[in-house]
Amino acid sequence: MDISVVIPSFNEEESLPELFSWIKKVMDENDFSYEVILVDDGSTDKSWEVLLKERQANNCLKGIRFNRNNGKSAALHVAFAKAEGDVVITMDADLQDSPEEIPALYNMIVQEGYDLVSGWKKKRYDPISKTIPTKLYNYVSRKLSGIKLHDMNCGLKAYKLDVVKNIRVYGEMHRYIPLIAKWAGYTNIGEKVVMHQARKYGHTKFGYERFIRGPLDLLSIIFMSKYKKRPMHFFGSWGIVSFLIGFFSAAWVIGEKIYYIYVKSTTPDRDVVDQPLFYLSLVALVIGVQLFLAGFLGEMVALNNPKRDDYVVKEEIG
Repeated sequence: MDISVVIPSFNEEESLPELFSWIKKVMDENDFSYEVILVDDGSTDKSWEVLLKERQANNCLKGIRFNRNNGKSAALHVAFAKAEGDVVITMDADLQDSPEEIPALYNMIVQEGYDLVSGWKKKRYDPISKTIPTKLYNYVSRKLSGIKLHDMNCGLKAYKLDVVKNIRVYGEMHRYIPLIAKWAGYTNIGEKVVMHQARKYGHTKFGYERFIRGPLDLLSIIFMSKYKKRPMHFFGSWGIVSFLIGFFSAAWVIGEKIYYIYVKSTTPDRDVVDQPLFYLSLVALVIGVQLFLAGFLGEMVALNNPKRDDYVVKEEIG
């Protein structure tokens, strides 16, 4: 099979018939063998009924239905497990992503050898209240992740099948699939300018809270990608730094008092316990010990994790 089209959907019953028809037209014109996997993410409208009706005329349509709304990451995760096409295309169900982009995305994966290609909606038809925060969010994401994509969160992406089978998308991490893929060893990541269309039916399902959760998710995925198998490297390093700062600060305060008493034979102006630096030193010592213990406990958890050695084997002979 050439292509698996993965479509997470939540209350998009009006868009689905047109979307399915559009995808079929593009696939037939390019003679692709394909499947369309719609994940109904707990819709409260008639999205599932629409899928069942459309499936009668097109057996390439497949569906997964959640009992409740679980979010886009969960939808992508279950669809990736089911996908069978050599190239997996993800797109939103609201008709803002154009199926006309599929052939070019497919060729970038198959012919140009990219592991992942992300769409870039260079010209957007969203209100300024959405476009300005999106640009800021993408700028911060590029700086923190080191991946030079203009539109990290674009729903229109293409993947090699091998990529989606070896990454885990959870929580709200669908925004950072390129980063997850990069840390799994899939570094050949490309970008393509794609068409963005104004929403034709309904309204957006994403609120402004994503601009708060997004940076937090990015910090989380960066930390987990670097340190999930070696937490002591992070917590232990900062623990040692904090402990040494506290130790030498305390030693300075105590040493100063000893110097005044035994060398100058005078009494210092203030006792050790009257100096704020002494208490700051104690705090630094305690924080250092706690961070070191956190790293030690993290190592014990990682050691007993059955997926500690979840390395991706690229090729095997014999």
